Amino acid sequence: MDFILENLQTFLAFTGFANATWGHIAMIVVGLIFLYLGIAKKFEPMLLVPIGFGILIGNIPFSAGYQIGIYEDGSVLNYLYFGVLKGVYPPLIFLGIGAMTDFSALISNPKLMLIGAAAQFGIFGAYMASLAFGFTAAEAGAIGIIGGADGPTAIFLSSKLAPDLMGAIAISAYSYMALVPVIQPPLMKLLTNSKERLIRMKPPRQVSEREKILFPIIGMLLTTFLVPSGLPLLGMLFFGNLLKESGVTRRLAVTASNQLIDIVTILLGLTVGASTQATTFLTPASIKIFVLGAASFVVATISGILFVKFFNLFLKEGNKINPLIGNSGVSAVPDSARVSQEVGQHYDKTNFLLMHAMGPNVAGVIGSAVAAGILLGFLV
Repeated sequence: MDFILENLQTFLAFTGFANATWGHIAMIVVGLIFLYLGIAKKFEPMLLVPIGFGILIGNIPFSAGYQIGIYEDGSVLNYLYFGVLKGVYPPLIFLGIGAMTDFSALISNPKLMLIGAAAQFGIFGAYMASLAFGFTAAEAGAIGIIGGADGPTAIFLSSKLAPDLMGAIAISAYSYMALVPVIQPPLMKLLTNSKERLIRMKPPRQVSEREKILFPIIGMLLTTFLVPSGLPLLGMLFFGNLLKESGVTRRLAVTASNQLIDIVTILLGLTVGASTQATTFLTPASIKIFVLGAASFVVATISGILFVKFFNLFLKEGNKINPLIGNSGVSAVPDSARVSQEVGQHYDKTNFLLMHAMGPNVAGVIGSAVAAGILLGFLV
């Protein structure tokens, strides 16, 4: 009988119930919230469902030494997390994004690229604020990129500059990407007046096949010569787009934009979620990162809108830009462009802003990768 009781006690000591802390419970609640937002509210389900379930996996309490935790050498999760730690997954995500992106709106109206550039102000604003909060220059650079609303770029940069903060940075970036439809509309309405919201933009001109083919080649050469450290992201982004637009590699483009990006998204989301293991993740630094991430995303949105308003001062009537597309300068593709469309149609159901908003939206993807390259070049 004593033998049975002793074995029972040993068994109970290894269960999750015996090893649970308030931190594990808190993170499991966060994971359930992510799943609720992804499934019930349909906020970026492709991101929030894998991340949310990953948070649950990462916060099942266990005794150390069994090689099951994401931070334990030799565990399966640790091997999968290698793609995050070494920045392997983000360039593959960018390859898929490039293969599914149409740059026509940007090519037809190049000045929209300035909106994408203006929205990156949130990145450098958050960088300075992070320094004031006591983070090192490298950590501040990794935190600042959250303002670009670009999860893969945030993971790539933090893997190089602040691997210890990667979990908090990644979760923060993806959280604010998913909350684009919640955060941006109030800011758009606050910063524009009724006349500005009704501005009609000229239809984009027809872009030739030659222009579409030349754009990724020229774009890659210009951006990577300017910022060589951004090559892993920018090179893969433009390569994916060339696969799409060349017309001779359709199978490769379809694979990159479907099966490949889906597989990598699953692995990335699940392992990023699992990296929020309470014993490692729940620190005062994580709370600061969430606050700074929110501030940088708000500043990026405001910067894009205010830049359009300022730019309109120099444009003639008929050529003015609707400032409701200023929010789409962040690189949450295509959600921020869709928000521009929805808010615009709330005031005029016959005004279609989606194609115009896609210009600064894809420019924001390029801009955040360039900003990451600049920070990487200065801070490594």
